[in-house]
Amino acid sequence: MAEQILILDFGSQYTQLIARRVRELNVYCEIHPYNHIPEITDNIKGVIFSGSPCSVRQEDAPEIPIDSFRKKIPVLGVCYGAQLMAHRDGGNVLPSEIREFGRAKLSRVDQHNELMKEITIDSQVWMSHGDTISSLPENFDIIASTATVDVAAYKIHDEETYGIQFHPEVTHTLQGKTLLRNFVVHICGCAQDWTPDIFVETTVDALRDKLGGDQVVMGLSGGVDSSVAATLIHRAIGGQLHCIFVDNGLLRKHEFEEVLHSYEDMGLNVTGVDAKNKFYAALEGVTDPEAKRKAIGRTFIEVFDEEAHKIQNVKWLGQGTIYPDVIESVSVKGPSATIKSHHNVGGLPDFMKLKVVEPLNTLFKDEVRRVGKTLEIDQKILGRHPFPGPGLGIRILGDITSEKVRILQDVDHIFIRGLKEAGLYDDVWQAGAMLLPIQSVGVMGDERTYERVVSLRAVTSVDGMTADWCHLPYEFLADISNEIINTVKGVNRVVYDISSKPPATIEWE
Repeated sequence: MAEQILILDFGSQYTQLIARRVRELNVYCEIHPYNHIPEITDNIKGVIFSGSPCSVRQEDAPEIPIDSFRKKIPVLGVCYGAQLMAHRDGGNVLPSEIREFGRAKLSRVDQHNELMKEITIDSQVWMSHGDTISSLPENFDIIASTATVDVAAYKIHDEETYGIQFHPEVTHTLQGKTLLRNFVVHICGCAQDWTPDIFVETTVDALRDKLGGDQVVMGLSGGVDSSVAATLIHRAIGGQLHCIFVDNGLLRKHEFEEVLHSYEDMGLNVTGVDAKNKFYAALEGVTDPEAKRKAIGRTFIEVFDEEAHKIQNVKWLGQGTIYPDVIESVSVKGPSATIKSHHNVGGLPDFMKLKVVEPLNTLFKDEVRRVGKTLEIDQKILGRHPFPGPGLGIRILGDITSEKVRILQDVDHIFIRGLKEAGLYDDVWQAGAMLLPIQSVGVMGDERTYERVVSLRAVTSVDGMTADWCHLPYEFLADISNEIINTVKGVNRVVYDISSKPPATIEWE
């Protein structure tokens, strides 16, 4: 097994960023809830305890068996993780006299300490904590301070156990990557050999062993994840993979034909299925977002199952599940606290009786793209924006009709084409349009109109876990708005969404 760093999540909003930064060092890592700790095997070279919205002083504070890690493998506690270890060993953790949220500068650094090597005095760090360690146990040494926080970082005597009260994973901590490299590479001794090439080689070998001579069926979407997953499986078992692409009537304009065409040169065995009317019938009168997702998912499974039964001796279902899907489906509180249903996480109905193979379920989106590049997949596919599984069904707020789909397809087509023509498409992580369940007064010519409102949405992100609204040029937005209103029958107002994630999500439903 490949060496890895274990990250125990206490519920911090930054936990996924810790994983991303570790992986940028070409070191594999996994996130696990603090109350679902995996077996500590020899390939686990170190552990990082995340921050938390909780306080170590509260009655139901998250707890873990810290002694099962200390003196066995290197430990790094971040914020809550650092406070928990100090608190457990007899130190004092109190509410901060000055709540530190935001930038601070290190006023003292023990550069002889392995964790703090090459970290300079006055280096900017990012604080986010309401509690602070006011005093340390006797066997703890301070290795960094700020002007207002004496214990910004510590090390425990005679063991490779460290705690820091700032966040090295965020970009505002300017030397955070250096600190994480010190821990992961120098202290934990990780070899930094987890690369896309290695991932492809080991994954294809593992798939070949796992699947053997079995037949595999897989639903394709034309997106990055399913395309890369299918290519990995195809490289492992060739013609034993059977791909199905379903037109659910909620795709982008001309997408069904364009996606089928894009797979022609990839050697994949793909069957296209037109099932628009089945999906529209299942969605008739449904307005609740979760109910729409479930109706779309249920109908997809029915259509997919019907097609899959035409293939003999299928044993496996291939899926393009990626790591954010898995993370968002697991809560540190135990059972999942559902934000939204993931159509590709959580198993299958019993009647399908297929085992699931998910070759990408440990990768973030940008890692999937790098693997796709190693597999020499066309950049047109790798560079495509993410598109939700339920498609335009969750971009039409309220009930869904074929006429609403037509309107939104036309609006979306103008927006996406415009981004490409203006050279902006690759600067945007995801873009699309939402059809709102409201109408507004307008004037076209000399006539009063009362027509629909659409919202354009474009965000920048790395993996979709967090996102910021994209600052598109005003001139571009003006041109797109004019074209939409002038050419899409039924729309007389265009707005632009300037919400970030969090607190908003990328999709509206």
